[in-house]
Amino acid sequence: TFMKIVDLVWVGAMGPPGGGRQPVTNRYMRHFNIIGYTELRDASMDLIFSTILTNFLSNDFPEEVVAMSSNVIQATIKIYNNIAAELLPTPEKSHYTFNLRDMSKVIQGMLGCNNKCVLEPKGLMILWVHECRRVFKDRMINNKDRNWFEGQLQTLMSEFYDTQWADVFTNGEGVVDDLVF
Repeated sequence: TFMKIVDLVWVGAMGPPGGGRQPVTNRYMRHFNIIGYTELRDASMDLIFSTILTNFLSNDFPEEVVAMSSNVIQATIKIYNNIAAELLPTPEKSHYTFNLRDMSKVIQGMLGCNNKCVLEPKGLMILWVHECRRVFKDRMINNKDRNWFEGQLQTLMSEFYDTQWADVFTNGEGVVDDLVF
């Protein structure tokens, strides 16, 4: 039997060609309205995520932990921008497509903590590193990329938290602890 479809709305999403995505022909694209958007500026991301994290930490956390929320957001924005600029998708690494959703996963993971496990700023730094590793590093496929990422974390820790990696992640005997938060 013949079927007639009436009032069909079809929505599709696509990104620019590259990283395993193929270009779409103009003959096909003429059937769609194309809506594009610009990437959020760093100031906009800072405002959005700072508001979320600061309001969460303001409930029951110590003041010195709440005061770190701005640094956490700025460091997360910086690592996100660095990764998006440096680790571009290739045929071997087609899943290296980082977007704002990844940054929100880092912040969302931090919102899962409570004031019993984060008692001081050091605890918040450890949680931040853990979430960045979980979201970004777990997708990396070789040691070169993973080592680059660890170097980025160490640089950002000294830049935004004014502390050295070894001061946070070593035990009393000077041995670097394996990080599990």
